[in-house]
Amino acid sequence: MRAELVLDCKNEHGEGIYWNPGDGRVWWTDIEGRALWSYDPAAKQSHCQKMEERVCCFAPRATGGLIIAYADRVVLHDPDSKSETLVARFEDDNPETRLNDGRTDRQGRLIVGGMNEVTGAASSSVICIDTDLSVRTLIKGVSCANSTCFSPDGRTMFFSDTPDREIVAYDYDTKTGMVANRRVHAGFRGEPGLPDGSCVDADGGVWNAEWEGHRVVRVAPDGTIDRVIDVPVWKPTCCAFGGPDLDTLFITTSRLMSDETALAQEPTSGGLFAAKPGIRGVIDTPFNG
Repeated sequence: MRAELVLDCKNEHGEGIYWNPGDGRVWWTDIEGRALWSYDPAAKQSHCQKMEERVCCFAPRATGGLIIAYADRVVLHDPDSKSETLVARFEDDNPETRLNDGRTDRQGRLIVGGMNEVTGAASSSVICIDTDLSVRTLIKGVSCANSTCFSPDGRTMFFSDTPDREIVAYDYDTKTGMVANRRVHAGFRGEPGLPDGSCVDADGGVWNAEWEGHRVVRVAPDGTIDRVIDVPVWKPTCCAFGGPDLDTLFITTSRLMSDETALAQEPTSGGLFAAKPGIRGVIDTPFNG
């Protein structure tokens, strides 16, 4: 199966994609391009909102507006007034780290992790923003947090520290939002790319965008890779099921660190792609804080 170009948006670094059934649009961020994007697949119309800072990931709030993870903090954001309420600063004592990948759990908490974008050292962490806006650390010693997503019943959290070339699973306590019993779910050392952003389908499969791998793969519940979607650009970054039937897999991509030769060979790098893999996804829960 091959993903097809949906929108030639030429994102510098598309990421953090999710489907919003409330407005029938797929949303994502261009982190380095400092913009929020959305696309209506029915009308085939896109919208780009420029931002003053890098939006690393974000999610809609159940009460309206967004929760946004900027590089150095998490805020509640009102798109109409542009007003923001600070929820938490992130690792102010470490100037090398920034927030990166995140996704809401089934109860509406935001789980978001960081990365060391200077040295790649395992010096960052993963935090939980609970629905009462309290903040706690879930995982320490992280180099580049990615792949955060949750099983359909919400009792398993999947995660990748990308340089480790594996996706791990944790038991997830839906009442407390705590993780336990870490184990390797799937190894990527034989794969052409590194594990980047992920989502989950209705049957419990984890779909992962392989950074620098030209593909998105499905990790079956038993940990084996059982489906592959070829992506015609080098750097897929994240994926999410969307559309009215949740049967379209949308895929963000990146132009980051690609030279002129690479971009000439793959001019649609940074575009939004999509495929219909014959399976349906699961709607992400809005942030309930």
